[in-house]
Amino acid sequence: MSITAAVLVASDRCARGEREDASGRLIRERLESSGIVVAGFTVVPDEADVIAAELVRFCDNLRVDIVLTTGGTGLGPRDVTPEATTEVVQREIPGVAELLRSMGQRRTPHAMLSRGIAGLRGTTIIINLPGSPGGVGDGLDALLPSLFHAVEMVRGGGHDEPRQKNA
Repeated sequence: MSITAAVLVASDRCARGEREDASGRLIRERLESSGIVVAGFTVVPDEADVIAAELVRFCDNLRVDIVLTTGGTGLGPRDVTPEATTEVVQREIPGVAELLRSMGQRRTPHAMLSRGIAGLRGTTIIINLPGSPGGVGDGLDALLPSLFHAVEMVRGGGHDEPRQKNA
């Protein structure tokens, strides 16, 4: 199955060229090594309207299967990625955000402070990842095993995995 993705990095400092982006690059590398084609990549400032516009462009114009964001999910005054994502998603996927926080909590007690969300816009899955490379790596470890199945479900596929019978 061919899957396309886009990566959005939300960071004022990266957008101004004051800091090198490591998290977005990590996402791109991990997706590509999993056989997912990265069709879009952008670095934007922590501005909700800019983030939302890029998410819409990735979903509606590029029509990628998955958009992964990194950055802007914390408690800082400029952390607005979840708000921008909420503006554009049509259906939430709460279990994804719950999984990411749960997996992150195993590494750091601060993972509970992430406000990232996940949802669908049309047939595109949008997932907010934290801004740190460690948080991104943990998130991808949790997500990658299920992304292919998630895309298949969005495309109308069924639940083909056998279920365990109760003893």
